[in-house]
Amino acid sequence: MIKPDYLFESSWEVCNKMGGIYTVLASKACTLTDDFRDNIIFIGPDLNNMPDDFEQDDSLFEVWKKSLPEDLKIRTGRWRVPGRPIAVLVAYKTFYDRRDALYYDMWEQFKVDSSHAYGDYDESCIFACAVGLLIENFYRFHHLENKHVAAHFNEWMLCMGALYLQKNLPLIATIFTTHATTTGRSIAGHDKPLYSHLKAFSGDQMAKELNVEAKHSLEKQTARTVDCFTTVSEITAIECAQLLDRAPDVVTPNGFEREIVPQAAVYAEKRAAAKAALKRTVEKLTGYAVAEDAFLVATSGRYEYRNKGIDVFLDTINLLRRNADLKREVVAFIMIPADVHETRADLKYLLENETEPANGLQTPFLTHWLNNMGDDRVMNRILSAGFTNTPEDKVRIVFVPCYLDSHDGIFNLSYYDLLTGLDATVFASYYEPWGYTPLESVAFGVPTITTDLAGFGIWAQAQVIGDAAAVVHRSDDNYPDVINSISSSLLSVMSSDEAAVRESCFNLARQAEWKRFIKHYYAAFDRAFINVNIRNNK
Repeated sequence: MIKPDYLFESSWEVCNKMGGIYTVLASKACTLTDDFRDNIIFIGPDLNNMPDDFEQDDSLFEVWKKSLPEDLKIRTGRWRVPGRPIAVLVAYKTFYDRRDALYYDMWEQFKVDSSHAYGDYDESCIFACAVGLLIENFYRFHHLENKHVAAHFNEWMLCMGALYLQKNLPLIATIFTTHATTTGRSIAGHDKPLYSHLKAFSGDQMAKELNVEAKHSLEKQTARTVDCFTTVSEITAIECAQLLDRAPDVVTPNGFEREIVPQAAVYAEKRAAAKAALKRTVEKLTGYAVAEDAFLVATSGRYEYRNKGIDVFLDTINLLRRNADLKREVVAFIMIPADVHETRADLKYLLENETEPANGLQTPFLTHWLNNMGDDRVMNRILSAGFTNTPEDKVRIVFVPCYLDSHDGIFNLSYYDLLTGLDATVFASYYEPWGYTPLESVAFGVPTITTDLAGFGIWAQAQVIGDAAAVVHRSDDNYPDVINSISSSLLSVMSSDEAAVRESCFNLARQAEWKRFIKHYYAAFDRAFINVNIRNNK
Protein backbone atom coordinates (compact mmCIF):
# COMPACT_ATOMS: atom_id res chain seq x y z
CA MET A 1 0.00 0.00 0.00
CA ILE A 2 1.46 3.35 -1.06
CA LYS A 3 1.48 5.95 1.72
CA PRO A 4 2.03 9.71 1.26
CA ASP A 5 5.32 11.28 2.31
CA TYR A 6 3.46 14.60 2.44
CA LEU A 7 -0.27 15.12 2.84
CA PHE A 8 -2.19 18.36 2.35
CA GLU A 9 -5.74 18.45 3.74
CA SER A 10 -7.86 21.45 2.79
CA SER A 11 -11.32 22.59 3.78
CA TRP A 12 -13.33 25.76 4.33
CA GLU A 13 -13.67 24.50 7.94
CA VAL A 14 -10.01 24.26 8.94
CA CYS A 15 -9.79 26.59 11.97
CA ASN A 16 -13.27 27.80 10.97
CA LYS A 17 -16.04 25.94 12.80
CA MET A 18 -19.23 25.96 10.73
CA GLY A 19 -20.53 22.40 10.79
CA GLY A 20 -19.73 18.73 10.98
CA ILE A 21 -16.75 18.78 8.61
CA TYR A 22 -14.82 20.78 11.20
CA THR A 23 -15.29 17.93 13.67
CA VAL A 24 -14.34 15.33 11.06
CA LEU A 25 -11.04 17.02 10.32
CA ALA A 26 -10.26 18.21 13.84
CA SER A 27 -10.75 14.73 15.31
CA LYS A 28 -9.02 12.92 12.45
CA ALA A 29 -5.96 15.16 12.85
CA CYS A 30 -4.80 13.38 16.00
CA THR A 31 -4.58 9.98 14.32
CA LEU A 32 -2.96 11.37 11.18
CA THR A 33 -0.32 13.39 13.02
CA ASP A 34 0.66 10.26 14.95
CA ASP A 35 1.75 8.86 11.59
CA PHE A 36 2.72 11.88 9.47
CA ARG A 37 4.01 14.23 12.19
CA ASP A 38 4.60 17.62 10.56
CA ASN A 39 4.32 16.21 7.05
CA ILE A 40 0.57 16.70 7.16
CA ILE A 41 -0.50 20.31 6.60
CA PHE A 42 -4.08 21.50 7.04
CA ILE A 43 -5.10 24.47 4.89
CA GLY A 44 -8.03 26.78 5.66
CA PRO A 45 -9.20 30.30 4.83
CA ASP A 46 -7.76 33.44 6.40
CA LEU A 47 -10.89 35.40 7.34
CA ASN A 48 -8.99 38.40 8.71
CA ASN A 49 -9.47 37.37 12.32
CA MET A 50 -7.59 35.35 14.92
CA PRO A 51 -9.50 32.10 15.41
CA ASP A 52 -9.56 30.82 18.98
CA ASP A 53 -8.30 27.46 17.78
CA PHE A 54 -5.36 28.81 15.74
CA GLU A 55 -2.00 29.39 17.41
CA GLN A 56 0.10 31.49 15.07
CA ASP A 57 3.75 30.47 14.71
CA ASP A 58 5.73 32.63 12.30
CA SER A 59 8.81 30.44 12.70
CA LEU A 60 7.23 27.65 10.63
CA PHE A 61 8.54 27.48 7.03
CA GLU A 62 10.35 30.82 7.35
CA VAL A 63 12.54 30.37 4.28
CA TRP A 64 9.71 29.11 2.09
CA LYS A 65 7.38 31.94 3.10
CA LYS A 66 9.97 34.51 2.01
CA SER A 67 9.89 33.01 -1.48
CA LEU A 68 6.12 33.29 -1.92
CA PRO A 69 4.76 35.65 -4.59
CA GLU A 70 3.47 38.93 -3.24
CA ASP A 71 -0.20 38.10 -3.77
CA LEU A 72 -0.02 34.74 -1.95
CA LYS A 73 -0.35 35.78 1.67
CA ILE A 74 -0.53 33.16 4.40
CA ARG A 75 -0.31 32.68 8.15
CA THR A 76 1.30 29.59 9.64
CA GLY A 77 0.64 28.02 13.01
CA ARG A 78 -0.88 25.12 14.88
CA TRP A 79 -4.49 24.01 15.00
CA ARG A 80 -5.46 23.75 18.66
CA VAL A 81 -7.00 20.29 18.42
CA PRO A 82 -5.64 16.91 19.58
CA GLY A 83 -2.42 16.27 17.67
CA ARG A 84 -1.76 20.02 17.17
CA PRO A 85 -1.13 19.71 13.42
CA ILE A 86 0.40 22.46 11.30
CA ALA A 87 -2.26 24.75 9.85
CA VAL A 88 -1.85 27.32 7.08
CA LEU A 89 -4.47 30.03 6.62
CA VAL A 90 -4.65 31.51 3.11
CA ALA A 91 -5.74 35.09 2.34
CA TYR A 92 -7.52 34.39 -0.93
CA LYS A 93 -9.28 37.67 -1.78
CA THR A 94 -6.25 39.01 -3.64
CA PHE A 95 -7.05 36.46 -6.35
CA TYR A 96 -10.49 37.79 -7.26
CA ASP A 97 -9.11 39.50 -10.34
CA ARG A 98 -8.26 36.05 -11.72
CA ARG A 99 -11.84 34.79 -11.46
CA ASP A 100 -12.88 35.09 -15.11
CA ALA A 101 -9.64 33.54 -16.39
CA LEU A 102 -9.95 30.75 -13.82
CA TYR A 103 -13.54 29.94 -14.82
CA TYR A 104 -12.63 30.01 -18.52
CA ASP A 105 -9.72 27.66 -17.89
CA MET A 106 -11.94 25.29 -15.89
CA TRP A 107 -14.42 25.18 -18.76
CA GLU A 108 -11.74 24.61 -21.38
CA GLN A 109 -9.93 21.92 -19.41
CA PHE A 110 -12.68 20.15 -17.47
CA LYS A 111 -16.05 21.40 -18.82
CA VAL A 112 -16.97 22.97 -15.46
CA ASP A 113 -19.83 25.37 -16.21
CA SER A 114 -19.70 28.39 -13.88
CA SER A 115 -22.09 30.52 -15.94
CA HIS A 116 -24.96 30.07 -13.46
CA ALA A 117 -22.87 30.80 -10.38
CA TYR A 118 -24.26 32.85 -7.51
CA GLY A 119 -24.00 33.17 -3.73
CA ASP A 120 -20.92 31.60 -2.15
CA TYR A 121 -19.65 30.02 -5.38
CA ASP A 122 -17.12 32.73 -6.27
CA GLU A 123 -15.63 33.01 -2.80
CA SER A 124 -15.27 29.24 -2.45
CA CYS A 125 -13.69 28.76 -5.85
CA ILE A 126 -11.24 31.63 -5.42
CA PHE A 127 -10.18 30.15 -2.09
CA ALA A 128 -9.79 26.71 -3.69
CA CYS A 129 -7.63 28.21 -6.42
CA ALA A 130 -5.42 29.87 -3.79
CA VAL A 131 -5.07 26.50 -2.04
CA GLY A 132 -3.96 24.88 -5.29
CA LEU A 133 -1.39 27.64 -5.87
CA LEU A 134 -0.10 27.25 -2.32
CA ILE A 135 0.38 23.48 -2.61
CA GLU A 136 2.07 23.90 -6.00
CA ASN A 137 4.45 26.51 -4.58
CA PHE A 138 5.33 24.34 -1.55
CA TYR A 139 5.92 21.32 -3.77
CA ARG A 140 8.22 23.13 -6.18
CA PHE A 141 10.17 25.02 -3.51
CA HIS A 142 10.90 21.86 -1.51
CA HIS A 143 11.66 19.76 -4.62
CA LEU A 144 9.21 16.99 -3.80
CA GLU A 145 9.31 15.43 -7.27
CA ASN A 146 10.64 12.16 -5.86
CA LYS A 147 8.18 12.04 -2.94
CA HIS A 148 4.68 10.65 -2.73
CA VAL A 149 2.55 13.77 -2.26
CA ALA A 150 -1.22 13.69 -1.82
CA ALA A 151 -3.68 16.56 -1.66
CA HIS A 152 -7.10 15.94 -0.12
CA PHE A 153 -9.97 18.36 -0.89
CA ASN A 154 -13.21 18.37 1.12
CA GLU A 155 -16.59 19.33 -0.36
CA TRP A 156 -17.41 21.17 -3.60
CA MET A 157 -15.94 24.40 -2.16
CA LEU A 158 -12.40 23.01 -2.67
CA CYS A 159 -12.96 21.33 -6.00
CA MET A 160 -11.18 23.89 -8.16
CA GLY A 161 -8.05 23.37 -6.07
CA ALA A 162 -8.07 19.69 -7.02
CA LEU A 163 -8.62 20.46 -10.69
CA TYR A 164 -5.91 23.13 -10.65
CA LEU A 165 -3.36 20.57 -9.40
CA GLN A 166 -4.61 17.94 -11.82
CA LYS A 167 -3.71 20.28 -14.66
CA ASN A 168 -0.60 22.04 -13.32
CA LEU A 169 1.07 19.43 -11.13
CA PRO A 170 0.02 15.97 -12.36
CA LEU A 171 2.47 14.12 -10.08
CA ILE A 172 0.42 15.03 -7.00
CA ALA A 173 -2.29 12.50 -6.09
CA THR A 174 -5.65 14.26 -5.73
CA ILE A 175 -8.45 13.02 -3.46
CA PHE A 176 -11.91 14.62 -3.36
CA THR A 177 -14.44 13.82 -0.63
CA THR A 178 -18.04 14.90 -0.93
CA HIS A 179 -19.69 14.86 2.48
CA ALA A 180 -23.08 15.42 0.78
CA THR A 181 -23.87 16.02 -2.87
CA THR A 182 -25.11 19.50 -3.66
CA THR A 183 -28.00 18.21 -5.75
CA GLY A 184 -29.02 15.48 -3.32
CA ARG A 185 -29.11 17.90 -0.40
CA SER A 186 -31.11 20.34 -2.51
CA ILE A 187 -33.64 17.69 -3.61
CA ALA A 188 -34.22 16.70 0.01
CA GLY A 189 -34.32 20.32 1.18
CA HIS A 190 -37.07 21.12 -1.33
CA ASP A 191 -39.32 18.40 0.12
CA LYS A 192 -38.93 16.12 -2.88
CA PRO A 193 -38.89 12.33 -2.37
CA LEU A 194 -35.17 11.68 -2.78
CA TYR A 195 -35.09 7.98 -1.90
CA SER A 196 -38.16 6.53 -3.57
CA HIS A 197 -37.46 8.48 -6.78
CA LEU A 198 -33.64 8.46 -6.77
CA LYS A 199 -33.24 6.07 -9.71
CA ALA A 200 -35.47 8.32 -11.81
CA PHE A 201 -33.54 11.51 -11.06
CA SER A 202 -31.01 12.99 -13.47
CA GLY A 203 -28.40 14.98 -11.57
CA ASP A 204 -27.99 17.53 -14.37
CA GLN A 205 -31.74 18.02 -14.79
CA MET A 206 -32.42 18.36 -11.05
CA ALA A 207 -29.52 20.76 -10.60
CA LYS A 208 -31.02 23.00 -13.28
CA GLU A 209 -34.50 22.78 -11.76
CA LEU A 210 -33.20 23.60 -8.28
CA ASN A 211 -30.81 26.34 -9.45
CA VAL A 212 -27.57 24.69 -8.28
CA GLU A 213 -26.10 24.08 -11.74
CA ALA A 214 -22.67 25.64 -11.12
CA LYS A 215 -21.99 23.76 -7.89
CA HIS A 216 -23.28 20.52 -9.37
CA SER A 217 -21.16 20.89 -12.51
CA LEU A 218 -18.04 21.56 -10.44
CA GLU A 219 -18.71 18.65 -8.10
CA LYS A 220 -19.56 16.24 -10.90
CA GLN A 221 -16.53 17.03 -13.04
CA THR A 222 -14.19 16.87 -10.05
CA ALA A 223 -15.58 13.48 -8.99
CA ARG A 224 -14.94 12.18 -12.50
CA THR A 225 -11.45 13.69 -12.77
CA VAL A 226 -9.56 13.26 -9.48
CA ASP A 227 -7.35 10.30 -8.74
CA CYS A 228 -9.61 9.07 -5.94
CA PHE A 229 -13.19 10.06 -5.23
CA THR A 230 -14.63 9.24 -1.80
CA THR A 231 -17.75 9.81 0.25
CA VAL A 232 -18.65 9.10 3.86
CA SER A 233 -21.32 6.38 3.73
CA GLU A 234 -22.86 3.68 1.58
CA ILE A 235 -26.15 5.57 1.30
CA THR A 236 -24.36 8.62 -0.13
CA ALA A 237 -22.29 6.41 -2.42
CA ILE A 238 -25.56 5.30 -4.09
CA GLU A 239 -26.58 8.95 -4.38
CA CYS A 240 -23.22 9.88 -5.96
CA ALA A 241 -23.46 7.12 -8.55
CA GLN A 242 -26.90 8.35 -9.63
CA LEU A 243 -26.50 12.14 -9.44
CA LEU A 244 -22.79 12.59 -10.23
CA ASP A 245 -22.51 9.67 -12.65
CA ARG A 246 -19.60 8.23 -10.71
CA ALA A 247 -19.58 5.82 -7.80
CA PRO A 248 -16.95 6.63 -5.17
CA ASP A 249 -13.71 4.66 -5.26
CA VAL A 250 -13.65 4.31 -1.47
CA VAL A 251 -16.17 4.93 1.32
CA THR A 252 -14.49 6.75 4.22
CA PRO A 253 -16.79 6.77 7.29
CA ASN A 254 -16.24 9.46 9.89
CA GLY A 255 -14.60 8.42 13.12
CA PHE A 256 -14.21 10.07 16.49
CA GLU A 257 -11.30 10.96 18.75
CA ARG A 258 -11.60 9.75 22.35
CA GLU A 259 -9.33 12.52 23.67
CA ILE A 260 -12.16 15.03 23.25
CA VAL A 261 -14.35 13.21 25.81
CA PRO A 262 -13.92 13.99 29.54
CA GLN A 263 -11.93 11.36 31.41
CA ALA A 264 -13.74 9.10 33.88
CA ALA A 265 -12.28 10.97 36.86
CA VAL A 266 -14.03 14.23 35.92
CA TYR A 267 -16.98 12.95 33.87
CA ALA A 268 -19.51 12.90 36.74
CA GLU A 269 -18.50 16.40 37.79
CA LYS A 270 -18.81 17.79 34.27
CA ARG A 271 -22.17 16.06 33.77
CA ALA A 272 -23.54 17.54 37.01
CA ALA A 273 -22.30 21.02 36.08
CA ALA A 274 -23.83 20.84 32.59
CA LYS A 275 -27.14 19.54 33.91
CA ALA A 276 -27.24 22.34 36.49
CA ALA A 277 -26.53 24.98 33.82
CA LEU A 278 -29.30 23.67 31.57
CA LYS A 279 -31.85 23.46 34.38
CA ARG A 280 -30.96 26.88 35.77
CA THR A 281 -31.48 28.56 32.40
CA VAL A 282 -34.87 26.88 31.97
CA GLU A 283 -35.91 27.93 35.48
CA LYS A 284 -35.02 31.57 34.80
CA LEU A 285 -36.86 31.49 31.48
CA THR A 286 -40.04 29.88 32.75
CA GLY A 287 -40.15 31.04 36.37
CA TYR A 288 -40.44 27.67 38.09
CA ALA A 289 -38.12 24.89 39.19
CA VAL A 290 -37.08 21.90 37.11
CA ALA A 291 -37.56 18.56 38.87
CA GLU A 292 -34.47 16.82 40.21
CA ASP A 293 -35.08 13.79 37.97
CA ALA A 294 -36.22 15.77 34.92
CA PHE A 295 -35.33 14.11 31.62
CA LEU A 296 -33.22 16.43 29.43
CA VAL A 297 -33.32 15.68 25.70
CA ALA A 298 -32.02 17.67 22.73
CA THR A 299 -31.44 17.85 19.03
CA SER A 300 -28.71 19.89 17.39
CA GLY A 301 -26.89 20.50 14.12
CA ARG A 302 -27.44 22.65 11.05
CA TYR A 303 -30.71 24.55 10.60
CA GLU A 304 -32.16 22.38 7.85
CA TYR A 305 -35.72 22.00 9.05
CA ARG A 306 -36.64 18.84 7.16
CA ASN A 307 -33.24 17.37 6.26
CA LYS A 308 -32.02 17.28 9.86
CA GLY A 309 -35.37 16.12 11.25
CA ILE A 310 -36.08 19.26 13.25
CA ASP A 311 -39.73 18.96 12.24
CA VAL A 312 -39.81 15.35 13.52
CA PHE A 313 -38.20 16.33 16.83
CA LEU A 314 -40.74 19.10 17.47
CA ASP A 315 -43.69 16.87 16.60
CA THR A 316 -42.29 14.02 18.71
CA ILE A 317 -41.94 16.26 21.76
CA ASN A 318 -45.48 17.54 21.16
CA LEU A 319 -46.75 13.94 21.02
CA LEU A 320 -44.79 13.02 24.13
CA ARG A 321 -46.35 15.76 26.27
CA ARG A 322 -49.80 14.36 25.47
CA ASN A 323 -48.82 10.81 26.41
CA ALA A 324 -50.55 9.51 29.54
CA ASP A 325 -47.64 7.11 30.14
CA LEU A 326 -45.19 9.96 30.64
CA LYS A 327 -44.12 9.81 34.30
CA ARG A 328 -41.11 12.13 34.32
CA GLU A 329 -40.87 15.83 33.65
CA VAL A 330 -39.18 16.49 30.30
CA VAL A 331 -37.20 19.48 29.05
CA ALA A 332 -36.45 19.47 25.32
CA PHE A 333 -33.73 21.65 23.79
CA ILE A 334 -33.29 22.65 20.15
CA MET A 335 -29.58 23.59 20.00
CA ILE A 336 -29.44 24.82 16.43
CA PRO A 337 -27.77 28.07 15.31
CA ALA A 338 -30.25 30.44 13.68
CA ASP A 339 -30.42 34.12 12.72
CA VAL A 340 -29.63 35.56 16.14
CA HIS A 341 -30.18 39.27 16.79
CA GLU A 342 -28.77 39.41 20.31
CA THR A 343 -28.48 37.64 23.65
CA ARG A 344 -31.59 38.13 25.77
CA ALA A 345 -30.66 40.85 28.25
CA ASP A 346 -33.52 39.95 30.62
CA LEU A 347 -32.44 36.30 30.82
CA LYS A 348 -28.78 37.21 31.17
CA TYR A 349 -29.63 39.61 34.02
CA LEU A 350 -31.51 36.91 35.94
CA LEU A 351 -28.67 34.43 35.46
CA GLU A 352 -26.14 36.94 36.75
CA ASN A 353 -28.27 38.08 39.71
CA GLU A 354 -29.36 35.04 41.70
CA THR A 355 -31.31 37.05 44.28
CA GLU A 356 -33.66 38.52 41.68
CA PRO A 357 -37.03 36.74 41.63
CA ALA A 358 -37.74 34.85 38.40
CA ASN A 359 -41.44 34.93 37.59
CA GLY A 360 -41.17 33.75 34.00
CA LEU A 361 -40.17 35.83 31.00
CA GLN A 362 -42.01 36.86 27.91
CA THR A 363 -41.48 34.22 25.19
CA PRO A 364 -40.17 31.59 27.64
CA PHE A 365 -38.99 29.32 24.81
CA LEU A 366 -36.01 31.28 23.58
CA THR A 367 -32.53 32.05 24.96
CA HIS A 368 -31.55 34.63 22.30
CA TRP A 369 -33.68 37.07 20.33
CA LEU A 370 -33.94 36.35 16.62
CA ASN A 371 -34.10 38.56 13.58
CA ASN A 372 -37.44 38.12 11.78
CA MET A 373 -38.75 35.96 14.60
CA GLY A 374 -42.19 35.77 13.01
CA ASP A 375 -40.69 33.87 10.06
CA ASP A 376 -38.70 31.36 12.11
CA ARG A 377 -39.98 27.82 11.51
CA VAL A 378 -38.97 26.44 14.90
CA MET A 379 -40.64 29.25 16.83
CA ASN A 380 -43.76 29.05 14.65
CA ARG A 381 -44.07 25.31 15.30
CA ILE A 382 -43.56 25.73 19.06
CA LEU A 383 -46.30 28.34 19.19
CA SER A 384 -48.73 26.58 16.84
CA ALA A 385 -48.35 23.33 18.81
CA GLY A 386 -49.55 25.14 21.92
CA PHE A 387 -46.51 24.81 24.16
CA THR A 388 -46.75 27.13 27.16
CA ASN A 389 -43.76 26.26 29.39
CA THR A 390 -46.04 26.70 32.39
CA PRO A 391 -46.40 24.30 35.34
CA GLU A 392 -49.38 22.70 33.57
CA ASP A 393 -47.11 21.49 30.75
CA LYS A 394 -45.46 18.12 31.45
CA VAL A 395 -42.90 19.02 28.83
CA ARG A 396 -41.00 22.28 28.47
CA ILE A 397 -39.23 23.21 25.24
CA VAL A 398 -36.38 25.69 24.78
CA PHE A 399 -34.82 26.94 21.55
CA VAL A 400 -31.10 27.73 21.86
CA PRO A 401 -30.43 29.41 18.48
CA CYS A 402 -26.75 30.32 18.89
CA TYR A 403 -23.38 28.71 18.35
CA LEU A 404 -22.39 27.09 21.62
CA ASP A 405 -18.76 28.18 21.56
CA SER A 406 -18.37 29.15 25.25
CA HIS A 407 -19.15 32.80 24.38
CA ASP A 408 -22.90 32.77 23.80
CA GLY A 409 -23.75 35.06 26.72
CA ILE A 410 -26.21 32.67 28.40
CA PHE A 411 -24.57 29.29 29.01
CA ASN A 412 -21.01 30.31 28.14
CA LEU A 413 -20.22 26.64 27.74
CA SER A 414 -19.26 24.70 24.62
CA TYR A 415 -21.67 22.31 22.91
CA TYR A 416 -19.64 19.36 24.16
CA ASP A 417 -19.80 20.68 27.72
CA LEU A 418 -23.61 20.90 27.55
CA LEU A 419 -23.97 17.61 25.69
CA THR A 420 -22.52 15.82 28.70
CA GLY A 421 -25.49 16.97 30.82
CA LEU A 422 -28.20 15.52 28.57
CA ASP A 423 -30.09 12.28 29.15
CA ALA A 424 -30.76 11.57 25.47
CA THR A 425 -30.52 13.07 22.00
CA VAL A 426 -32.67 12.75 18.89
CA PHE A 427 -31.39 13.17 15.34
CA ALA A 428 -34.29 12.15 13.14
CA SER A 429 -32.56 13.02 9.89
CA TYR A 430 -34.14 12.65 6.48
CA TYR A 431 -30.91 13.59 4.67
CA GLU A 432 -27.72 12.79 6.59
CA PRO A 433 -24.77 11.35 4.65
CA TRP A 434 -23.00 10.38 7.87
CA GLY A 435 -24.32 11.97 11.07
CA TYR A 436 -21.67 13.26 13.42
CA THR A 437 -24.14 14.46 16.03
CA PRO A 438 -25.40 10.99 17.06
CA LEU A 439 -21.82 9.69 17.09
CA GLU A 440 -20.76 12.61 19.30
CA SER A 441 -23.67 11.86 21.58
CA VAL A 442 -22.76 8.24 22.27
CA ALA A 443 -19.08 9.17 22.55
CA PHE A 444 -20.06 11.48 25.42
CA GLY A 445 -22.13 8.74 27.07
CA VAL A 446 -25.53 10.05 25.99
CA PRO A 447 -27.91 7.58 24.27
CA THR A 448 -29.20 8.70 20.91
CA ILE A 449 -32.06 8.06 18.51
CA THR A 450 -31.38 8.40 14.80
CA THR A 451 -32.71 6.98 11.51
CA ASP A 452 -31.67 4.49 8.87
CA LEU A 453 -31.38 7.34 6.35
CA ALA A 454 -28.24 8.51 8.17
CA GLY A 455 -24.88 6.92 7.42
CA PHE A 456 -24.16 6.54 11.12
CA GLY A 457 -27.55 4.91 11.67
CA ILE A 458 -26.89 2.34 8.96
CA TRP A 459 -23.43 1.64 10.38
CA ALA A 460 -24.79 1.35 13.94
CA GLN A 461 -27.36 -1.23 12.87
CA ALA A 462 -24.51 -3.55 11.92
CA GLN A 463 -22.89 -3.25 15.36
CA VAL A 464 -23.77 -4.57 18.80
CA ILE A 465 -25.31 -1.33 20.04
CA GLY A 466 -27.21 -2.34 23.18
CA ASP A 467 -29.13 0.62 24.59
CA ALA A 468 -26.70 3.20 23.15
CA ALA A 469 -28.67 3.96 20.01
CA ALA A 470 -32.10 3.37 18.58
CA VAL A 471 -32.23 3.39 14.78
CA VAL A 472 -35.70 4.23 13.51
CA HIS A 473 -36.81 3.27 10.01
CA ARG A 474 -37.56 6.35 7.93
CA SER A 475 -38.77 6.60 4.35
CA ASP A 476 -40.41 9.17 2.10
CA ASP A 477 -43.89 8.40 3.38
CA ASN A 478 -43.83 7.12 6.99
CA TYR A 479 -43.61 10.40 8.94
CA PRO A 480 -46.28 9.48 11.56
CA ASP A 481 -44.60 6.13 12.21
CA VAL A 482 -41.25 7.87 12.78
CA ILE A 483 -42.75 10.19 15.39
CA ASN A 484 -44.44 7.32 17.22
CA SER A 485 -41.26 5.21 17.16
CA ILE A 486 -39.08 7.99 18.52
CA SER A 487 -41.60 8.81 21.24
CA SER A 488 -41.64 5.14 22.33
CA SER A 489 -37.83 5.02 22.27
CA LEU A 490 -37.62 8.08 24.52
CA LEU A 491 -40.00 6.48 27.02
CA SER A 492 -37.80 3.40 26.96
CA VAL A 493 -34.65 5.42 27.66
CA MET A 494 -36.38 7.15 30.59
CA SER A 495 -36.93 3.81 32.31
CA SER A 496 -33.46 2.37 31.57
CA ASP A 497 -30.56 2.04 33.96
CA GLU A 498 -28.49 5.18 33.38
CA ALA A 499 -25.10 3.68 34.23
CA ALA A 500 -25.64 0.64 32.02
CA VAL A 501 -26.81 2.78 29.11
CA ARG A 502 -23.78 5.05 29.45
CA GLU A 503 -21.40 2.10 29.34
CA SER A 504 -23.21 0.82 26.25
CA CYS A 505 -22.69 4.25 24.64
CA PHE A 506 -18.97 4.21 25.36
CA ASN A 507 -18.67 0.69 23.96
CA LEU A 508 -20.37 1.69 20.70
CA ALA A 509 -18.24 4.82 20.39
CA ARG A 510 -15.05 2.76 20.74
CA GLN A 511 -16.03 0.87 17.60
CA ALA A 512 -16.09 4.17 15.69
CA GLU A 513 -12.77 5.63 16.78
CA TRP A 514 -10.43 6.95 14.12
CA LYS A 515 -7.88 4.26 14.87
CA ARG A 516 -10.42 1.80 13.43
CA PHE A 517 -11.69 3.94 10.53
CA ILE A 518 -8.44 5.55 9.34
CA LYS A 519 -7.67 2.46 7.25
CA HIS A 520 -10.26 3.62 4.72
CA TYR A 521 -8.29 6.83 4.14
CA TYR A 522 -5.08 4.88 3.62
CA ALA A 523 -6.95 2.80 1.03
CA ALA A 524 -7.97 6.07 -0.65
CA PHE A 525 -4.37 7.33 -0.70
CA ASP A 526 -3.20 4.05 -2.21
CA ARG A 527 -5.89 4.15 -4.90
CA ALA A 528 -4.97 7.75 -5.73
CA PHE A 529 -1.25 6.95 -6.17
CA ILE A 530 -2.03 3.94 -8.35
CA ASN A 531 -4.14 6.17 -10.59
CA VAL A 532 -1.43 8.86 -10.66
CA ASN A 533 1.00 6.29 -12.01
CA ILE A 534 -1.50 5.14 -14.63
CA ARG A 535 -2.32 8.72 -15.62
CA ASN A 536 1.31 9.82 -15.97
CA ASN A 537 2.40 6.74 -17.88
CA LYS A 538 -0.23 6.91 -20.61
